[in-house]
Amino acid sequence: MAYQQKTLPDAQAVTGFLKTVESEKRRSESAFLMEMMERLTGSKPVLWGPSIIGFGQYHYKYDSGHSGTYLRIGFSPRKAAMTIYMMTGYDNRAALLARLGPHTRGKSCLYVKDLAKIDHGVLEQIAARSLAEMDVRYPQQT
Repeated sequence: MAYQQKTLPDAQAVTGFLKTVESEKRRSESAFLMEMMERLTGSKPVLWGPSIIGFGQYHYKYDSGHSGTYLRIGFSPRKAAMTIYMMTGYDNRAALLARLGPHTRGKSCLYVKDLAKIDHGVLEQIAARSLAEMDVRYPQQT
């Protein structure tokens, strides 16, 4: 059976989803991230799956033939931490990450428990660099 992509853009409005987020803190942090990511991408927020707010999209295709479409950058206001998705990952961002403030990370996920405790300017620099790399790897189609 062919692979079925699980995380797809959802018709549910982002504002409707944000109303379901219990934490006022996460809703406030979401407003900040939405403004920053919309400004950086020039794209409106779209809900991907049940809980990821994404900006822009790109189409990928692996050597295996597997392909799909995914968000260029985004976030999810999760209970334990705000999860920030940058598809280029964080491996070549050590100097910026050292200045960011308290966080943990995965391959393409940055986990921040409290956005007030990180340097917002550094976060924006990391996001801008990720988007610039995405533009090289996956040029935007107009």
